[in-house]
Amino acid sequence: MKCKTLAAALLSALPLFAHAQTNVQIYGVMDAAIAVEDTGAPGEDSRTVINSGNQSSSRIGFRGTEDLGNGLKALFNIEAGVALDTGAADSNLFGRRAVVGLQGNFGTLTVGREYSPIAAVAAASDVLGQGLYGSNLSAFASNRLTRRLANSVNYKSNAMSGFTVNAAYATGEKSVDPSGDLMGVSLEYKNGGLYLGGGYHVLERLASGDDKEYAFGAGYSFGAFEIKGNYLVADQTGANNEYKNANIGAAYTTGPNKFFLNFQQQKLESGAKGNTVSLAYTYALSKRTNIYTTYAQLRNNGRAAFGISSSSVAIAPPATALGADPRVFNVGVRHSF
Repeated sequence: MKCKTLAAALLSALPLFAHAQTNVQIYGVMDAAIAVEDTGAPGEDSRTVINSGNQSSSRIGFRGTEDLGNGLKALFNIEAGVALDTGAADSNLFGRRAVVGLQGNFGTLTVGREYSPIAAVAAASDVLGQGLYGSNLSAFASNRLTRRLANSVNYKSNAMSGFTVNAAYATGEKSVDPSGDLMGVSLEYKNGGLYLGGGYHVLERLASGDDKEYAFGAGYSFGAFEIKGNYLVADQTGANNEYKNANIGAAYTTGPNKFFLNFQQQKLESGAKGNTVSLAYTYALSKRTNIYTTYAQLRNNGRAAFGISSSSVAIAPPATALGADPRVFNVGVRHSF
């Protein structure tokens, strides 16, 4: 009898315990493709591979919020990358995102590993959604622009008249100069189908001077059409080290079908230049599942060995294969949950 009474008391208290707990959500994306890759390098043949994350990086994440009252919430998000082709995890378990913070009328404040202010502008102005081959993620490869910030404090304002401010400070945690610290800010504007954004980072990487990073993006949606473009710059300390990445693309949606066309140019101050044309297509099988295909071709000049980037995979010739022209074709499936 006492056991039954105790069980009834515990059951009646469960709603109170549940109300006090953080609301936790498990989510993820699983994306795999068959691809034919050709770096264009002398002596290298094309190869057929199974890739993970050609449209969206495969991942699993946990996020949650707790209502603290008076419009204030606590939040957290940890997100881990996974390679579907091998089952391997990223070298940093939650390297995609790992933050805790507070959200309220003042905006959102997070601490941990977070996306940079420039990353927000680049993502919003890429017609390929920073997935599919030919995306502007090539600007973040090879330690060019900074996409994620470890050891960072981050702020995002609530939207006011369409404007949003993102600001971040990341400490390099070095005891001697250069500190490795990064400071960044971006301003975004959204009004209906119009998007405008700009961002700036300064990074204390070398004692001889600071690296500077810039991002400018724009987009406009009207009916079934989207047009997006961006201009990304990594001005690193040193001679002939300035890198520029420009994109202009369009998309057209009809029913479950979506067609993409994007042109990208990459340049170095040294005179290296490469132009990429990407054609892509997605077909929505449901709200959560789609199939996709992409063909991308890059033409490097005689001083360049640039590559083509998708969400998780890059196709590039060896740095010594100047003038090599990589290309890639893939077919894949993506499911989100």
